[in-house]
Amino acid sequence: MRKITLQTPLDMHIHFRDNEMLNLVAPLTAKTFSGAVIMPNLVPPVTTKEAVVSYKQRILKAIGDEKFEPFMTLFFQKYNKEFLESVKDDILAVKLYPAGITTNSESGVSSIDSVELKETLDAMVELNIPLCVHGETNGFVMDREKEFMPVYESLARDFPKLTIIMEHITTKDAVELLDKYDNLYASITLQHLIITLDDVAGGMLKPHLFCKPIAKRYEDRDALLKVAIEGHPKVMFGSDSAPHPKHKKEACGCAAGVFTAPIALQVLVDLFDKNNALDNLSAFISENAFKIYDINPPKKEITLVEKEFTVPSSYSNETENVVPMYSDEVLAWSIQE
Repeated sequence: MRKITLQTPLDMHIHFRDNEMLNLVAPLTAKTFSGAVIMPNLVPPVTTKEAVVSYKQRILKAIGDEKFEPFMTLFFQKYNKEFLESVKDDILAVKLYPAGITTNSESGVSSIDSVELKETLDAMVELNIPLCVHGETNGFVMDREKEFMPVYESLARDFPKLTIIMEHITTKDAVELLDKYDNLYASITLQHLIITLDDVAGGMLKPHLFCKPIAKRYEDRDALLKVAIEGHPKVMFGSDSAPHPKHKKEACGCAAGVFTAPIALQVLVDLFDKNNALDNLSAFISENAFKIYDINPPKKEITLVEKEFTVPSSYSNETENVVPMYSDEVLAWSIQE
């Protein structure tokens, strides 16, 4: 039986939600990852030092004794340097959402203009705080990320010393932009390495594969997979695991988000193994993030074995019920207990 041991795996983009959903999903990530970058789009969003500290405390309570570091983020608003200095030690990054573009982003930025945002971004440069961006416009759904590329270019040119993370990229256009600017980096999800829009809606609609940004074309998926399995130094794993209650996914007006936290490492090992790239998996899930964010998370070893694992139909507690990607399917690799 083959085994592979991963050193300090990280998830650089995840949604834990809050309350009973937090209590359900956070332990599943903390069990198999050393740390994760926690998204701030709660209701209301995380915009104050008090909110950051309180949310982190709730996360730590939810995960219990697991060795795990929640890297906190702040929901982007026009902040001054004094405020950012006060919260710098409590956050890893600031997350910018275009207004209304995804779940709980209604109070996001209505106009991403370098002049309007200059005070905040200049302060972030001075304090060495990275900017994470959900990069989509309000255009045609398949073109939203591509249409956002000029915004990334403008930010990269106008703030060359600002570390900019293109979150959960889904297109070959974003991949091509990576090497054009020294200060541009990217996170990539599990699902966008595997599926296309055909998998979501090409036959019977599969609500548990519906997310934003939506899965794109075959050439987009292939471009993402190529940089991931090559261990490109500017990309890292960020699951964008986004739990929604089953009744909100299997419904008219299906909520956007794919829940991958419990199966991410098993599927990634299988994917890299099938592409003869296991030697590069560590760069994708650990080493690149260490360098990009200049972090030193708690050391943790996770061993996987080539042994079949049947994905549960759902994960639930007294009030929440969430269906994972690949529910009821059999995976080739398992986490060694």
